[in-house]
Amino acid sequence: MNIKILEDNVCSCGKFHTAEIKSVLTGSGVVNNLPEELKKLNTKKVFLLSDINTNLVAGDVVKNILKLSNIPFSEYVFKEKHIMPDEKSVGSAFMHFDKGCDCLITVGSGVLNDISKMVSVVAGIPYVIIATAPSMDGYASDSSSMELDGVKVTLPSKSPDVIIGDTDILKTAPDRMILSGLGDMLAKYISVCEWRISNIVNGEYYCEKVAQLVRESLKKCMSDTESLLKREDEAIKNVFEGLVLSGLAMKYAGVSRPASGVEHYFSHIWDMRALEKNTPSDLHGIQCGIGTVYALKLYEKLLKIVPDKEQAIENVKNFDYEKWCVTLREMLGKAGETLVEQENQEKKYDIDKHKKRLNVIVEQWERIIGIIKEELPSSKEIEALMKNLGMPTKCSDIGIEENMIPVYFKITKDIRNKYILSHLAWDIGVLDFMAESLL
Repeated sequence: MNIKILEDNVCSCGKFHTAEIKSVLTGSGVVNNLPEELKKLNTKKVFLLSDINTNLVAGDVVKNILKLSNIPFSEYVFKEKHIMPDEKSVGSAFMHFDKGCDCLITVGSGVLNDISKMVSVVAGIPYVIIATAPSMDGYASDSSSMELDGVKVTLPSKSPDVIIGDTDILKTAPDRMILSGLGDMLAKYISVCEWRISNIVNGEYYCEKVAQLVRESLKKCMSDTESLLKREDEAIKNVFEGLVLSGLAMKYAGVSRPASGVEHYFSHIWDMRALEKNTPSDLHGIQCGIGTVYALKLYEKLLKIVPDKEQAIENVKNFDYEKWCVTLREMLGKAGETLVEQENQEKKYDIDKHKKRLNVIVEQWERIIGIIKEELPSSKEIEALMKNLGMPTKCSDIGIEENMIPVYFKITKDIRNKYILSHLAWDIGVLDFMAESLL
């Protein structure tokens, strides 16, 4: 797999795109190349990390390969059935870490990968991930999606040095995890669209080459979705490589923009509520898929709107921020308080900043509408595809109350300092109208 796609010259966007990843191996039997990759990293002793599930899937395979190659290793297997990407898990990995090891190998996917990237960067050693599921796009990114003080945050870490996606291992993943990977890829329709819109409204950095890399990855994934659950090698490989390239795009851009937007923030809200209030939640990519359906429907609603500048200014004047803070605290508990503190730094509700954005939006509205039409498929098309595969398409399908979806949409604008659909809707004074339309 070519991972040096954009690394030859300074890009037209002004950046020199680089990634620290040395190898990405995909295909049947590629895990057997592990000793060769470890030799390139000058590995003397391996620290092997897994959990009780991933250890059963591929732990013995990796250990046998290491033994046959006379590569010594220590190991730690998380005993919890469901590991949380939080301070406790990172601390547990560190406390069991063998300081005599000079390379970390992790057998796993999302949460284990995020934890391991944190361990690798602090320990200052190379990191190899043996992927066990094509379930999410964080394999190649240089950040970790963690829960810090009860809030979903993205922390800087490092990209793996080597990513191994052996389809013989990947296709043994449960259906739900394979579909989670597809759900995370469907989100890219929204992320690229919102990246372009923010570039217009806020002058945010944007790279067309990185965006095109994401579009091509998505197109590849969508080329044969019906073969995914048949576990055909090529379909599994397409999704896995698409997920890896999405992570690489984030690394190239230096931001998460190419791979996440409002659809991801629905997922983050459900995760935070699950953590704080023990409400239902599901796999990240499953939730992102549902969020994508909601986002597509909302963008279709936006296409029928013409911004009214006076109405937008009046709505902002009447916006009761203190009352909104109460809602954040009630809905998200401790995490809501963190979001309130975050706004003290971001000041996205500042009236002067709003007027500046609104002027640009009104002037550039036809261009914004053009981007939406150019980038997004219809909600019916994506919803039908997901239903055909047995994927949930609304939050009630995963046990989350449907009547609360308008509030979740409004909260998405507070999750990160990133310009997304809900913020645009607030800027033009139609947030309440659009939120209620989801019912």
